[in-house]
Amino acid sequence: MIDSFIDYLQFERRYSSHTIVAYRKDVADFFEFIELQDLKMVSYRDIRGWMLNLLESGMKSTTVNRKLSSLRTFFDWLVRNGQIETTPLKLITGPKNEKRLPVFVKQSSLSRQKVAEKFEDDFNGSMDRLMMELFYQTGIRLSELIELKRIDFDSEHIKVKGKRNKERIIPMSIDLSSEINKWIATKESNGYAKSDYVFSLKNGKKLYPGLVYRKINDYLSRATDVSKRSPHILRHTFATHLLNNGAGLEVIKELLGHSSLAATQVYTHNSFAELTKVYSQAHPRGRKD
Repeated sequence: MIDSFIDYLQFERRYSSHTIVAYRKDVADFFEFIELQDLKMVSYRDIRGWMLNLLESGMKSTTVNRKLSSLRTFFDWLVRNGQIETTPLKLITGPKNEKRLPVFVKQSSLSRQKVAEKFEDDFNGSMDRLMMELFYQTGIRLSELIELKRIDFDSEHIKVKGKRNKERIIPMSIDLSSEINKWIATKESNGYAKSDYVFSLKNGKKLYPGLVYRKINDYLSRATDVSKRSPHILRHTFATHLLNNGAGLEVIKELLGHSSLAATQVYTHNSFAELTKVYSQAHPRGRKD
């Protein structure tokens, strides 16, 4: 039965080999736990018991939910094929995932002077620093930076196309606009093929994600002590610093290109943590001696 399900995932759903391996293991582990072979006898109590056993063993809620998703797909497939009448997962709700606060870089670590000190004063250093500044000053995603073209910016704004091809306009400082123009001129004078892309390889083709990730990871590892070091951390930093300096959530939502305010509200937790820190240090009754 499981083999037929795997064929369905591979040939009809066209899942990746990695996903298929995970689904096979999840389903097999479940039936090993309940020690039951008759599919019609599986109840929501069996699934709930399996779920609780996984949680009590120390498994994270995100992993348990992924396993439940595998099982849900399996039983839905059984229903469609007439093997069972209804899925026992109908009454099952997965555990709530823990909300992790976004990691961000301290504002003091991103002063112009400190940033300048971390990059070489040469062609490659100029490119790396400009990419870092774009991430930090605009909050764009890695994919959006790679796709950024010369026609997408002027002296005050950049236009990016985000998820679901949704376009948004982001304000940009005159200094940053000047840096972009200077970079394009420098790039072409250093033997790079003319390209529509702001950042490109020497042959004019756009950059690939791994290259940009490595450059930003290298900078953050030298400039900060944050545990995560990726372009997305600079996006979190952009939003957190805006909020800490008085920007409203609606404004930040539009700048980030979030589809709902709920996705933006996570940054309020970081802002409150900063307020708590300031209070504990500044208020006589708040000091921790």
